[in-house]
Amino acid sequence: MNVRQKQYATGTVWLVAAVFGSSAFAQQHEPTELIDQQHCMFCHTVDAPFLAPSFHQIADRYRDKPHAAAMLEHKLRLGGKAHWGDTSMPLPADRGGPLSPEDAHTLIQWVLSQ
Repeated sequence: MNVRQKQYATGTVWLVAAVFGSSAFAQQHEPTELIDQQHCMFCHTVDAPFLAPSFHQIADRYRDKPHAAAMLEHKLRLGGKAHWGDTSMPLPADRGGPLSPEDAHTLIQWVLSQ
């Protein structure tokens, strides 16, 4: 392999990694079991407001805000007041039971990837 081919191959690897590998905004695999366990779809949908904002709306509002993920994870784990509209986040006992910090993180990262 000559120098030009090596440069091309290296550039291609970096491009593929940048596009598919480590993008913070790459859509993640849906955590269906957690979504079902926590009854998320009782109030939310992926792309249209229902009783609460859609996951796309949440992602658009919070994706680029510092510390938003931690705030959303906390709200998901403990419930909390409405940030828009009149519907507050129900307490965990009213949604499917307690949620670990790891599971809250998984759900919020998925929502922010929408």
